[in-house]
Amino acid sequence: MNICCIGAGYVGGPTMAMIALKCPDLRVNVVDMNAARIAAWNEGHLPIYEPGLDAVVAEARGRNLFFSTDVAGGIRDADIIFVAVNTPTKSYGVGAGRAADLRFIESVARTIAEHANGDKIIVEKSTIPVKTADAIQSIVTANSRGHKFQVLSNPEFLAEGTAVADLLAPDRVLIGGERTPDGDRAVATLVSVYARWVPRERIITTNLWSSEISKLVANAFLAQRISSINSISALCEATGADVDEVANAIGKDSRIGPKFLKASVGFGGSCFQKDILNLTYLCESFGLPDVAAYWTQVVAMNDWQKSRFSGRIVKELFNTVSDKKIAVLGFAFKKDTNDTRESAAINVCRDLLAERAHVSVYDPKVPAAEIRADTLGKGVENPLFTVAPDAYAACAGAHAIAIVTEWDEFRTLDYARIYAAMPKPAFLFDGRNIIDLAALRKIGFRASGIGKPL
Repeated sequence: MNICCIGAGYVGGPTMAMIALKCPDLRVNVVDMNAARIAAWNEGHLPIYEPGLDAVVAEARGRNLFFSTDVAGGIRDADIIFVAVNTPTKSYGVGAGRAADLRFIESVARTIAEHANGDKIIVEKSTIPVKTADAIQSIVTANSRGHKFQVLSNPEFLAEGTAVADLLAPDRVLIGGERTPDGDRAVATLVSVYARWVPRERIITTNLWSSEISKLVANAFLAQRISSINSISALCEATGADVDEVANAIGKDSRIGPKFLKASVGFGGSCFQKDILNLTYLCESFGLPDVAAYWTQVVAMNDWQKSRFSGRIVKELFNTVSDKKIAVLGFAFKKDTNDTRESAAINVCRDLLAERAHVSVYDPKVPAAEIRADTLGKGVENPLFTVAPDAYAACAGAHAIAIVTEWDEFRTLDYARIYAAMPKPAFLFDGRNIIDLAALRKIGFRASGIGKPL
């Protein structure tokens, strides 16, 4: 059996590397039109950062895992074709700002139909709106030249920063297909791949539409928990309660559980906001405006939390940060990834620059050029904005420090040394609740975390 994955990004690369590692008798080709990205996968300096991914790729690459720009060849050789291309939010036309832009999905479907030389199983790996399989099936069937295609849904449930662990021991693998004899055979074929290392009871099979919508709903529920605890963090701040203590208390209830109850600057990443906006658009499209309004508020609360954090920095620094240096530690949307998509740090930096602060950013994994481009725009310069080579350089002479990403290295910094070089009073704002605020106050910081008043 030969497998081809179209798309060598955050989903396609790690997923195919794990399949190749666990199924050494299968040939796995990852193809992408982006030559620079393919070269990075082949040369060992991977285009994405995930703990443990280097070792997985190194073991399988060249044995049964291959990266190539030969999309047509990959399609011709494959029995199973995974589609893992980007599905961004539309920025134009009907549904702009909410609906998923499916132009890359359509383009891949037409490319598959053009180069297929036999029957194929097509697997949706990208996050897509419900009923997308119908569109793919229509395109490939209309251009099939007699070949038969079965379209399956196999959404990814990876958390960036723990993707390798999630692939090694997933909570579940979800596979949806048509409830027909051909559809059942296609589902069984894909099940047999994952069953090489995933216990069969964790492989869930459903109809196509249940699988497609489950991905959007899973992300919506997780994002809802974050927005819920962030809303409570504001109440805790107003009343003197400790949001971490509140989260711990309610998380002990087995009906609620402790996960995704960590107050923060707000959720980011490639999925949560995009998928909720897509969900709201689908709800409205199917005549469910009240349901759409409910989920829209999850995003609204997230945006408010980001602005509340930067607004509190300004307020506590005597209502002005003009000409003051603010160190922003962390730019990736979470630790153990170099992904900056929808990162709260972008909003915080832009808000502070709008107040004419001098902003100095440091992140362990995000390249400086990407930090500048995300904050200012590609090719744009601003003398008030700098990217520091390390945390100490970012904090040197700063009036305040804002910890926005919970990188482990920020726990072990010599804050006494940092405080000594700061103008007084010196402030520290912990947007991810990773620092011992009481210990920092003993050093002299005016220290505050989300939901914890100064």
